[in-house]
Amino acid sequence: MKNILSFFALAATVLSAAFATTDAEAATRRAVWSNAAGGVTANTMTGRLGPYGGGVLRGRSVSTDALGNATAASHGVVRGRNGGFGQRSGSTMRNADGSASHQSAFSGSSARGSISSSGGATRDAMGNVSQSRGTTATNAVTGNSIQATRSYNSATGATRTATCYNASGAVISCR
Repeated sequence: MKNILSFFALAATVLSAAFATTDAEAATRRAVWSNAAGGVTANTMTGRLGPYGGGVLRGRSVSTDALGNATAASHGVVRGRNGGFGQRSGSTMRNADGSASHQSAFSGSSARGSISSSGGATRDAMGNVSQSRGTTATNAVTGNSIQATRSYNSATGATRTATCYNASGAVISCR
């Protein structure tokens, strides 16, 4: 997994340097090769710059091994021409025994506010599933915010909580 994330860091740097222009530009790089684990690794990196300063950079990597395990990771960032920014990353692993896990996170901010969320899910070899996610959003004008969590377990069901706060941190009614 560290190799996949290192790939994204390197590719982001290379593609960012390649896009030093004011014209609208786009580029995609793909690579596929046999890996040392007896499987295949495939990477894709795409970057786009708009003529007015906005841009998108995203990448994806998938890797398998000879035992039937697979991993996938992705990351993307976007910048709006007026200063808004967002990013999302995720990774998924599927094991030969049928178990799997997924983690992901996203965040964004602009003059209107900000949001961030992260969570994950797992499935064991018997098919039991658990999932959780936490999200926080803040209004830049009022300073009000919400913190929400959601979880699921195949044995107990779903739960959800949400708490809202004013700019001073006092709990307020969520509407």
